[in-house]
Amino acid sequence: MSKKAIHTNTAPAAIGTYSQAIEATGIVFLSGQIPLVPDTMEIVDGDFEARARQVFKNLRAVAKAAGGDLNNATKITVFMTDLANFATVNSVMEEFFEQPFPARAAVGVSSLPKGVDIEADAILAI
Repeated sequence: MSKKAIHTNTAPAAIGTYSQAIEATGIVFLSGQIPLVPDTMEIVDGDFEARARQVFKNLRAVAKAAGGDLNNATKITVFMTDLANFATVNSVMEEFFEQPFPARAAVGVSSLPKGVDIEADAILAI
């Protein structure tokens, strides 16, 4: 099996020992994205909805760099520090995905990198 690293400057740079995404035989595994603005590498200003939207913008940028888009997503995992924000995530996802929507898991966690309250990753079939 060969694998190819995917990178774009339109999503936050990888900070550590990981790639923004890896493609292997037509399947693309997108690393978790937090609400960092790529140009500043700072957390986006605004409320939870703005942070969720930035997460999906970042995922979309990496999907594009891989030769696809978020409608190629087969599986999304959303990590939140407060599952009461689940309805907001649903609303934001409607802006980025068409039906049929990908399979999804929402996981409540105690903390996330940089103290953010949302992170999401994805698996695409290209």
